Amino acid sequence: MSEPLYRAPARRLGAQWLTVQTWVTSLVPPTWHTDDADHCQALAWAASGGMALTGHADGAPLLSPAPAFGLAREVTRMLGRVTDEMGTCVDIDPAEALFGRAGLLGFRRRGQRSAGGASRLLRTGDGWCAITLARADDLDSVPALLGTRQVDEPWAALEAAAAQWSAAALAERAQLLGIPAAAVPDRTTLSATVPPWRTTRIAAPAPAVSLHGRLVVDLSSLWAGPLCARILGAAGARVVKVESAHRRDGARVGDPRFFESLHAGHEVRVIDFRSDSGRTELAELLDAADIVIEASRPRALAQLGLGPRDRPHRAGRVWLSLTGYGRAEPLHVAFGDDAAVAGGLVGWAGAAPVFCGDAIADPLTGLCGALAVACAVRAGGGVLLDLSMRAVAAAFAAAPDLSHGPHSVRSDGGEWFVDCSRRTQVVAAPRPLDKVATPC
Repeated sequence: MSEPLYRAPARRLGAQWLTVQTWVTSLVPPTWHTDDADHCQALAWAASGGMALTGHADGAPLLSPAPAFGLAREVTRMLGRVTDEMGTCVDIDPAEALFGRAGLLGFRRRGQRSAGGASRLLRTGDGWCAITLARADDLDSVPALLGTRQVDEPWAALEAAAAQWSAAALAERAQLLGIPAAAVPDRTTLSATVPPWRTTRIAAPAPAVSLHGRLVVDLSSLWAGPLCARILGAAGARVVKVESAHRRDGARVGDPRFFESLHAGHEVRVIDFRSDSGRTELAELLDAADIVIEASRPRALAQLGLGPRDRPHRAGRVWLSLTGYGRAEPLHVAFGDDAAVAGGLVGWAGAAPVFCGDAIADPLTGLCGALAVACAVRAGGGVLLDLSMRAVAAAFAAAPDLSHGPHSVRSDGGEWFVDCSRRTQVVAAPRPLDKVATPC
């Protein structure tokens, strides 16, 4: 594995999680190509599969999110560096991590419809708003959102009504009803200094240790949390995935290869959270854990008496809390596509936004969660890491612009190409998800 562009001394890697205000800029060197004079972020984006997923189906794929992919590349390289210093270097292909699900499921770009089909960008009276109707409850709530008794075609009704709302008001009303939604923010407000995670001390630190043999209890589901656990497992941790007996992981629905790619080699325990014996079993697991990953609303575990504020913590424990908008906004819900929009991570076709990649806030949050946990463990742990998908998307949306140019996108013989002063790159389709993370 090649060295990361940002060559931090080992003593700084241990404190990386403490310097969240400068997280993005600390990972980005003055130039994007310090280690490779031929490297170009635009060409890497074209080769990743992400560009093929970004843009209108009948138009050109878009270059605009290329800097975000460049930053993702740096995160995976930094993860390799940190895990190498803790025992087992983990090699992560950022293209496969971010776009491998789309390759597996055959997704293609759909402009203002998400690659997976559950989210849409709607034009409002003053901008754009993303709404996700992924669950039966979301569809059932559309009449209440629109103030009517019945809706025959939810998306048609939403598109017709959106122009009567401001983007912020429509998103807020949808969120009040439990529907994931987000207004596209003003691009001029994006800042690279927004920290993707916040830390709170919950226990005394312990001497820095390897990830080898550390017990990770993963209560999360779908994508972000399991990806984080997969990376930690590849670094030598023992992962126990916990599923509710009454609500199994939604990633089990559909192609089983997606679930298996994230959980291969992990122990799975199915626990009835509603029973006294189940809650006791879960409490014992949490008390034994060195690292806890959970992605529920804060009140969900608190109601069971199992939240991070309810349990005693021995020195060094790391608790990773993954949410859509952060623990300070517990009622706001999000999925990967609308969370990316909330952070401003979209492609731009002229003045109109389109979805970037495939639910991209999910895998980016998984990568950042793994980096946050690894750096926290190396620094002694004893912390709660509050990581939101919106904050992660905002950090990547604010990645520095391409440092050289110009770049052009052209079609030839049914394929799209990106031309750079260095070379030409075909816009590649996303590669199917395979191993995600492997020891170096």
